[in-house]
Formats: sequence, C-alpha cells, structure tokens
Amino acid sequence: MSKEAGDPRYDDIIQLKNIGQSYDGGKTFIIKGLDFVVDDKPEQGQFVVILGMSGSGKSTILRYIAGLQKPSEGEVIIQGKPVDDSNRVSMVFQQYSSLPWMTVLDNVALGLRFKGMDRKARNEKAMEMIEMVGLVGHERKYAQYPSLSGGQLQRVAIARSILANPDILLMDEPFGALDIRTRLQMQELLLDIWNKFHSTVIFVTHDIREAVYLGDEIYIMKSQPSRFVERIHVDLPLHRDKLVKREPRYEELVREVEDAMLRVADMK
Repeated sequence: MSKEAGDPRYDDIIQLKNIGQSYDGGKTFIIKGLDFVVDDKPEQGQFVVILGMSGSGKSTILRYIAGLQKPSEGEVIIQGKPVDDSNRVSMVFQQYSSLPWMTVLDNVALGLRFKGMDRKARNEKAMEMIEMVGLVGHERKYAQYPSLSGGQLQRVAIARSILANPDILLMDEPFGALDIRTRLQMQELLLDIWNKFHSTVIFVTHDIREAVYLGDEIYIMKSQPSRFVERIHVDLPLHRDKLVKREPRYEELVREVEDAMLRVADMK
C-alpha cells in the first residue's frame, strides 16, 4: 500500500518530500507542497496508479523518480538514497523509446550493458525477458516500425526496463497509443510481469477503468498548484484476471474514481 505518512511495517522504496516546481525563479509554482511515499513490499510488490487532469504534473512526478528532472524544492529519495546517476530508474513512455538502430536483443540488454555485464551473460538474461514478453523470433529484428508493431515495441521497452531495475517500473501512459485489443493484451502482460517480479509499479493513465483494473492504490492530483488530494484503495483481489471486470465491486470502484475525478476537477 502507498501512503502519505510512514508505515512502520515497511521500509520506503520511493519518497518525495515537500516537492515544489517553478519555472520562473519561484514566482509561480505549478507543483507545491507535494508529498508521496511508497512502501517497499518484498515478495509482493504493489501497483500505484496516478490520475489527474492534463497538465496536473503526473508525468513530472515520474520524471522526478526516474532522475530525469529535479524539482525546484524538496527531496526525491529512491531506496534510501537521493536520486542521482547511480540509482536512476528506467521509464516506459507512451512514445516508443527503443533505439531503432539496435536489435530487440540489444535494446533489452542495454541496461545490463551500462552496468558492465559481459555480452554473453547479458544476452542470456535478455533472452529470458524476450521470451517472457512474447518476442521470441523477433530478437534479431531492429526495434522500429514496421519491423515491429506498436504493441511489440512497448514489449521491448517493458522488458528493457524490468531487466535494468526489476524493483521499480515507471510507466507514463504506456498503452495510450495502442488499439483496444493490443491495449487489453498489454494489460494482461503487465500483470503477469508484476506477479513474477513483485515490482513496485508507478503507472500514469487517463483511463479510469484501466486504473481500477491494474492498481492497488489510486492517487488523484489536482491542477496547479498541483498535489495529491484523493487516494482510493482498490480492494480487489491482489492477483487478477479479466474476469474481475465482471464483478460488481469493480464497477463500484470505477464509479467511485469517476466521482473523485469530478470533485478534483472542480477544485481551485
């Protein structure tokens, strides 16, 4: 479970403390007083979803955690250390982020290459992930369209991110550009990966039904100055399949989140 105050049962894997973001030297803050703490739950993991209106700062939160952006104020701590080049976290974007001049195999193994692992060992581990995400037979193809479909390119990005750091997976609307059939397939794949690696997943989406299906905890951000103002615990079974979407409780939670989003949209 994510939290806003410390839970003595768990250590923290991610901490954002009193975050502020200004682009005009402090005259105006688009994010102010934001706190966000995520517990480390070994052998279980958790799935945290962030919702909010466009421009509320959802993607910015992920960039802080990934070490791609520094806030104007506050601290970002990952696994007990301030975020820096030594503990950056990979991120899966909506736009395809694979390197098109490299093969699928080399893309998936890229994080291990940066860590200094020899080619044979990293390729063996990369092939294990390639098999898991259903890309066996494509490993020698270049990671670009049309050699691979959009769904296949996102599978490459997910495999690369998990192999680089299985503890934390950051995902910024990763399925937003996919057709509905592929999107549903990717949701199932993501749950399978999460169940295997017990990762801490921080997932940004605009899709409320997707948020309820995937998430353990849903956080909703208000617009500028942005901060988290709603938190909804998803009390569905920890291990889910698509049959959960037929349950009355799933539909109740979807309505609950919709109502919360409307409340937040009216906040000043």
